[in-house]
Amino acid sequence: MLAAEDLGFAIASPGWLWLLAVVVVVAVWRGRQRRGLRIALAGAVAVRGDAAGDSDIATTLGFGPLPRSAWQRFVATLPWLEAAALILAGFALARPVERVPLPPEREGADVLLALDVSSSMLSEDLGPGARTRLDLVLAAGEEFLARRGEDRIGLVTFARYADLLCPLTLDHSAARELLRSVEPVEADGPEDATGIGTALSFAIETLERSETAAKVVVLLTDGEENVATRAAPQEIAPVHAAQLAAQLGVRVHTIVAGTGMPGRDGRVQPLDTTAVQQVAALTGGRFFRARDAQSLTAVYRAIDALEKTDFAEPKVLVREWFWAFVGLAVGLLLIVGWARTRRRGELP
Repeated sequence: MLAAEDLGFAIASPGWLWLLAVVVVVAVWRGRQRRGLRIALAGAVAVRGDAAGDSDIATTLGFGPLPRSAWQRFVATLPWLEAAALILAGFALARPVERVPLPPEREGADVLLALDVSSSMLSEDLGPGARTRLDLVLAAGEEFLARRGEDRIGLVTFARYADLLCPLTLDHSAARELLRSVEPVEADGPEDATGIGTALSFAIETLERSETAAKVVVLLTDGEENVATRAAPQEIAPVHAAQLAAQLGVRVHTIVAGTGMPGRDGRVQPLDTTAVQQVAALTGGRFFRARDAQSLTAVYRAIDALEKTDFAEPKVLVREWFWAFVGLAVGLLLIVGWARTRRRGELP
């Protein structure tokens, strides 16, 4: 944590401040030299009887001070301007800095929404009206996006296979547009299946390339794994994908939407949610069941609360004032040099 004394103006290299003492000593020495020179000039004026001498000389001789022009008064300040330039140069070498606290920032997470788009997502059992499971899932997903302003969000859709619809991005408006474009696969087509393990392993592979500390997958499905079966041992089972996620530090929240799987006779068959519950448990996530639109919205809000990110370590903006002091010093020296050049040109 940054203490109050760490903020404001400070000197980064105070060892250079010894130059200021040197400048003071030189200024005093040169002042004494100038006074000795004025006394000598006063004697010369007294011998020559030059009544047009400098006002300081006139004062030394006991006369009243003669009026000075603005130019003469300016020339009298040149030694002090030169000393001021050297002092500024000393401060520049000492590196004055200003530490300004920056507003606190949240450390965002990388979050992948993995959405089931099998044809069963067209069922209308999550509430009254002609809205399908997919419609309500997408609406709840948009609300979730609006709550995660600091996170990079990505979208994965899956049925038999998984597709990366939107890579991880902070452009949530683009992610929202892509979310609205999601369509289910063709009913009874070659892709109309539910490959939860395949989708999860694909999401993990996407997050593996991320350098963000917090990596989260929110996987929503309305069915059971029916790709990785005993007849297809080469396919990735949900539990195996979850073990890989746990090794890589990816937390997985699983959601089962709907009341069950509609059978051919119109009856709803209860789902076996054992596999998705194991996925959540193995990765440190939570399992949720959403049987209607209200509970689906509540689930996303609960996940949002679980994944609140912490504030990052306080940061400060360090402003270097080196060049400002150097610029002022160089400016004064240029003025002094110009004035002395002009003064020499005016001498007879």
